[in-house]
Amino acid sequence: MPPGGGDAVIVPVMSTVRLAEPVTASKGRRADLIAVAIAATVAGSAIAVGLHLNRPGSGVSIYAGAPPLFGRWLPHVGPGSIAAVVIAILVVTRGADLAARLRWRPLLALGYATAVAWTFSLAMIDGWARGFAGRLTSDDEYLHEVPGITDIPSMVRGFSSRILDFQPDSWTTHVSGHPPGATLVFVWLDRLGLHGGAWASTLVVLTGCLVVVAVPVTLSTLGKEDAARTVLPFAVLTPGAIWLGVSADGLFAGVTATGVMLLALATRRRILALPAGLLLGFGLFLSYGLVLLGLIALAVVVLTRQWRILLLAALGVAAVVVAFALSGFWWLDGYHLVVERYYQGIAAQRPYSYWVWANLAAVMVALGPAVIAGMRRTGSARSFGDPVTMIVLAATLAIVFADLSGLSKAEVERIWLPFEVWLLPAVSLLPSPGRRWWLAAQAVTALMVNHLVLTGW
Repeated sequence: MPPGGGDAVIVPVMSTVRLAEPVTASKGRRADLIAVAIAATVAGSAIAVGLHLNRPGSGVSIYAGAPPLFGRWLPHVGPGSIAAVVIAILVVTRGADLAARLRWRPLLALGYATAVAWTFSLAMIDGWARGFAGRLTSDDEYLHEVPGITDIPSMVRGFSSRILDFQPDSWTTHVSGHPPGATLVFVWLDRLGLHGGAWASTLVVLTGCLVVVAVPVTLSTLGKEDAARTVLPFAVLTPGAIWLGVSADGLFAGVTATGVMLLALATRRRILALPAGLLLGFGLFLSYGLVLLGLIALAVVVLTRQWRILLLAALGVAAVVVAFALSGFWWLDGYHLVVERYYQGIAAQRPYSYWVWANLAAVMVALGPAVIAGMRRTGSARSFGDPVTMIVLAATLAIVFADLSGLSKAEVERIWLPFEVWLLPAVSLLPSPGRRWWLAAQAVTALMVNHLVLTGW
C-alpha cells in the first residue's frame, strides 16, 4: 500500500481517538456541575422554606435560625479570618503536589498538623471565647455537669434514671441525649487536671482531626494509595471542619474513624482488630446513632474478605458493652429512654416534613461541592467491589437510615460528622486536571459559611 494510502487510513482513526477523550471528559465535568447545581438548589430551597417557616405567625417552629444549619445569620470576621484564608490558599496551591510526592508518613503528619491549624482558624473566626474556649461550657453541654460528678461508678449506675426531662435531677440536653461514654470523656479530662472549656475544645479538635489520617490510611490499606493521596488535602479543607471545631461530634468522628482505620490495618496485622473493636465499641457509648457506623466497618471487612478480623473486632465491641453493663448501664435501656426524651423537647415541634429533606441540604453544605461531584461519579462507577464505591455507599446508607428515623431533625451537619467523613473518598474519582478548582471550592464553602453564620453548639 502506498504511503499516502496508509496515511489516509490511519489519520482519521487517530483523530477520532483524540477527539473522543475531550468530549467524554467534557460530558463528565458537565454532569459534575449539574450535580452541584442540583445540590445548591436543594440547599437554597431549604433556606427559603426555612425562612418562610421562621416568619412571625407561621405557627411552625423549626428551631434553626439559619436553616438548614443550626445557628443564626451573622456576617462577621474574627481573629482567625486571615489565618484561615492563608491556610486555604497554601493547601489549594501546594496541597496536591505535596500529597503526590512526599513520603507517606511525613505526608500524614503534615496533613494532620494542617488540619488542626485550619480547624482552629475556622473556630477563631468566631473569637476565642465564642468560637473555642466557651463553646462546650453552656448550660446544655457536657462540661455543665462535670463539677457535679464526684462518684463516677455511681454516675454510670444511675445514668438512665436521669435521662427523662421534667425531673429535678434531669441531665442537660447533650448529656441526656447520649450514652454515658460521651460525658465520661470530659470527666476523665477534668480528673487529669485539664479543667474548663479550652482544654475540652483542644481535645475535641486534636481528636477530630484524626479523620485526616484515618480516612487516607484506610484507603491506602485497601489498595487505593493514589486515592488516599488525592483525598488528603480535601480532608484537610473539608467544610465539616467548622463543626470539628468545636462540637463533641467531632471527637466522636475522630474516635470512630480511627477504629475503622485500625480495622483496615488489621488485614495486615490481625491483632489490631481487637483495639479497633474497642474503639468502635466505645463509639456506641459516645452516641447512639453510631451503631450505623457498623455499615462502614462491615464494608471494610467485605472488601478484604478477612472474616477473622470481624470476629476479633466483635470481641472488642462486646468487651465494651459488657463493661458498661456490669457498671450499671445497659445500652438498649438508654436508647429507649433517649427516644422518649427526644420527643419531650423541641424535636416534637420540629416538622419531619421539612427536616427529612432539609437535613440532606445541611449535609451537602458540610460536605462541599467537591464531594457532591465525586459522589455523582461514584454512582456511575463500574464496580461495586471498588473500595471507594463501597465505603461511600456504606456512609450514604448510614445517613439515609439516620435521616428516615426522624431522630435527628436539624443539627445534622455536626451530628452526622462520623458518617460524613467517609464520603470524602468520593473526591478521588474527580479528574486530575480540575481537582485544584474543586479544592478551592471546598475552602470557599467553609469560609463563606463560617463568616456568614454563627453556628450553634
